[in-house]
Amino acid sequence: MIFDDYVSHDALGLAALVASGQVSAEQLLQAAIRRADEVDPRINAVVKRLDAHARRETVAPRPGPFCGVPFLLKDLMADYGGETTSGGCRLLADFVPTQDSELVRRYRAAGLIVFGKTNTPEFGLTPFTEPLLFGPTRNPWNLDHTPGGSSGGSGAAVAAGIVPMASGGDGGGSIRIPASCNGLVGLKPSRGLTPSGPDRGESWWGFSAEHVLTRSVRDCAAALDATAGPDAGCPYFTSPAPGYLQALSEAPPRLRIAFSSKPLVGRTMHPECVRGLEHTVQLLLSLGHEVEEAAPVVEREAFIQAFVVMLAAETAGYLAYIARNLGRALDRGKIEPATLALARIGRAVSGEDVTLARYFFASLTRRIGRWFEHYDMLLTPTLGMPPFRIGALQADFIERLQLGLVNRLPIAGLIKSGTLLQQVAEKSMDWIPNTPVFNVTGQPSISLPLHWSDDGLPVGMMFTARLADDTRLLQLSAQLEQAQPWFGRRAPL
Repeated sequence: MIFDDYVSHDALGLAALVASGQVSAEQLLQAAIRRADEVDPRINAVVKRLDAHARRETVAPRPGPFCGVPFLLKDLMADYGGETTSGGCRLLADFVPTQDSELVRRYRAAGLIVFGKTNTPEFGLTPFTEPLLFGPTRNPWNLDHTPGGSSGGSGAAVAAGIVPMASGGDGGGSIRIPASCNGLVGLKPSRGLTPSGPDRGESWWGFSAEHVLTRSVRDCAAALDATAGPDAGCPYFTSPAPGYLQALSEAPPRLRIAFSSKPLVGRTMHPECVRGLEHTVQLLLSLGHEVEEAAPVVEREAFIQAFVVMLAAETAGYLAYIARNLGRALDRGKIEPATLALARIGRAVSGEDVTLARYFFASLTRRIGRWFEHYDMLLTPTLGMPPFRIGALQADFIERLQLGLVNRLPIAGLIKSGTLLQQVAEKSMDWIPNTPVFNVTGQPSISLPLHWSDDGLPVGMMFTARLADDTRLLQLSAQLEQAQPWFGRRAPL
């Protein structure tokens, strides 16, 4: 199968070719492998290849909506039993889970054939993909620029045409960020809609959700049909609606959609993002929707402080879990300095700090939930700027010195150093000024490729719906895709 034929289909389209006998699963896999061999040395998206495993599965691919379609897993949380899951960390470079995660089991049951794992920052802690373990992943639209993070490897691989769909996880925007950077569809489903088992309960206080990055809305919906629903022992769940893919056959009713160019928790908004927003507003009006400028109020400094407390506490706890449950000594030389600093802060914060942060997030979730009683959707730019040059968000020299100091401070000094972490976080929030708010609230939120900058970089637009209204969100997305098709627009790699 030649590349032009392969890349001209989405995942459902490729599965239809297999079902009709026009191509075999083996031929699809060979096309994916050839494309990976050709482009991955330039983008560094796939950090582990599983070609031999995949070839064995093509002999008798499992029946399902994606039967025989090549697929890549993010190298974080998406465990593939018997193969390493590093989480982007040198400490876990040789860690081998004994079983598939529940979501991976469902991917494979849907017929997807896993042939590799994709790059991610250490433990998914940054909204860009530049881990010390594997090095930076590059954006297929411009190799000097970031593909975003933390699912940056998956986003780059899909944009480069290696696979039509790849897995991702979103704890602060990590599906929507690379979707925006790479010109893709990226849905963070409602909290609890996709499973996190068999061993994990909630991740990052329930803020994190896993799903896929795709080139088409229908692939996104069909993947949700294949994976949504509770698994044994889950702490909570959102009941899946019947037939997300089938629902796309119906146009959404006239919706009341609020929009805002003002960042919710950032400080600035790039003119290209505003241009994309203005264009999208006009597109919505042409489709008959009611559009009004409005946005919920988020206390920016309090949000950032609470989010840093969450990240710090979770990082400290996860490193302790690694030491206790995986029996690994925490070799400081195999953990990135920023992660160590965050963990030290996490060990210094009090139970009172953690509880106050949770109270703040609970109050914010209630207030935003009430705000959405007046609107069906909220439209914002996904990010605060187009994809930046690789390395631009890394700690500068002074910040690296300060982080090194944090790693040597006594406890009293650590507590005071929380302001440093907040300053570092502010830089990230300027990049992701809207996405993390809806991780906190648990609402479904999607980035759509509706704008490109003058220099050819994708600029996503983000729609957020009420909790559990994933169906309506996907219907609107499909309507926008039909009105302004993006599938044929390819990265010039």
